[in-house]
Amino acid sequence: MVAESFRCVGHSFFVKSLPSAALRTANCGRRRSFSVSCSNEKGNNNMGKRSLMWFRKGLRLHDNPALLRSCEGASHVYPVFVLDPWFLAPDPTAPSPGSKLVGVNRIRFLLQSLEDLDENLRKHGSRLLVLHGNPTTVIPELLMKWQINELCFEFDTEPYAQDRDADIKKLATKYGVEVFSPVSHTLFNPIDTIRKNGGQTPLTYQAFLKLTGKPPLPVTAPLQIPSPPEDLNDVHVVPVPKLEDLGYVNLDEEFSPHPGGETEALRRLDKSLVNQKWVCDFEKPKGNPTAFIEPATTVLSPYLKFGCLSCRLFHQRLLAVYSQNKKHSSPPVSLEGQLLWREFFYTAGYGTPNFDRMLGNPICKQIPWKDDDRLLAAWRDGQTGYPWIDAAMVQLRKWGWMHHLARHAVACFLTRGDMFVYWEKGRDVFDRLLIDSDWAINNGNWLWLSASAFFHQYHRIYSPVTFGKKYDPDGLYVKHFLPVLKDMPKYYIYEPWTAPLAVQKKANCIIGVDYPRPIVDHSIANKECREKMGIAYSQNRSQAAPSVSSTMRKRRRGVD
Repeated sequence: MVAESFRCVGHSFFVKSLPSAALRTANCGRRRSFSVSCSNEKGNNNMGKRSLMWFRKGLRLHDNPALLRSCEGASHVYPVFVLDPWFLAPDPTAPSPGSKLVGVNRIRFLLQSLEDLDENLRKHGSRLLVLHGNPTTVIPELLMKWQINELCFEFDTEPYAQDRDADIKKLATKYGVEVFSPVSHTLFNPIDTIRKNGGQTPLTYQAFLKLTGKPPLPVTAPLQIPSPPEDLNDVHVVPVPKLEDLGYVNLDEEFSPHPGGETEALRRLDKSLVNQKWVCDFEKPKGNPTAFIEPATTVLSPYLKFGCLSCRLFHQRLLAVYSQNKKHSSPPVSLEGQLLWREFFYTAGYGTPNFDRMLGNPICKQIPWKDDDRLLAAWRDGQTGYPWIDAAMVQLRKWGWMHHLARHAVACFLTRGDMFVYWEKGRDVFDRLLIDSDWAINNGNWLWLSASAFFHQYHRIYSPVTFGKKYDPDGLYVKHFLPVLKDMPKYYIYEPWTAPLAVQKKANCIIGVDYPRPIVDHSIANKECREKMGIAYSQNRSQAAPSVSSTMRKRRRGVD
């Protein structure tokens, strides 16, 4: 996408591309904390340091090393967020409201987070400068227009971000702009973790834990944030847009009950940690996936995803609770363990080539999955005929979130449990709809739940009938998200096709008319899936044990 292709809030932001020769002549590595400076006649004047703080994730003031650095010795700090139309433009052909790549709930969460960030910056005498366009074009143009001395942004491990940031670093270096890019989205630097392991990416949780120590403590928020000047040199910035400003109008979907922003993140953190017994007793295998009015977990994942909440602050506060109690659960099942699972997948994702696909992925089992659009659409749209699965998928579409055990159940159903559909297809649905969608964690979990990597007990399958019934025998969760079944007696709520016709009529829900019959017969499908998985595993045994060397990683990302 180019910047010229996007118009929003009645304005356009047009930028010129810097000479392509700059991309060819500049050269810099990708590090966890990239910092380089060159002579810059424009920068060495009497204006004082002019810093551009480029927000992407890390949408917060607390524990933000990049923001703190940008404020040090600066006469002006330009806090910038670039809204990329490639991610945000409405797609009328999409199966649910949103862009081609991102559902409306995550877009809404992002906009709320930006509004909150702007409000918090204004409390410090600054403001958020929002622009539209492709960051690889917009950011270099701003460096020149505003005569920036230092560009600060948080290190990002995602392949797309790595490529984008490398291009921008090259241009910044070419034009004498110092770049500071610290690790603060994760507890640990994945590059350091891999180096500690002799250049091999740790592929088990326990191996990963042996490589970790104490994470850095969170840094303080800046006391003062030097404001950007009134004169922005003809660069047009706009207020944080509303959904309707982006073209999302006449939406009749139920929105996520989880608002975005640092303020809400800190409030939710306080609320989550106030019950110390719950914190200390937390074990991930436990918990009720059907609890929706008051979820049985913290729901902090979207705030960590967008960096509204610092994982280091969360970890510090969590350990403080543990220190005040004699007993508490431990990794991998504890709350701390969940943060460390996040770190594990970030490290595995960073160090594994083609982590987000089966082909070319050295740790992924090669399995002949089906590419069946009919089955995929029924699963995605909550039309499988299995109320527990369908209710979870409707919750995902409406709220952009569901409990981790619900995610396990629906992912298993789509892949190795019943449908045998390609895991990448399900991953894409999650990636579009989840407000907490995270490249490393989403791909890592789909590899795990499809038994393609990390987890290999493919014969352990979640029942689409009994699993939900175990937690919610009355079917309240199903009836909330599938109102067509609200009058179905609880005896039949998880298997409505077994209800006599008279019962169906009384419930105003005729199976096959008002609600679909099961798209597959679980008793048959799960056996067929087990057989296919067994054959695939036998064929994969002849392959060498997977390892990801530093050489492979360097070839992909230029790690030095």
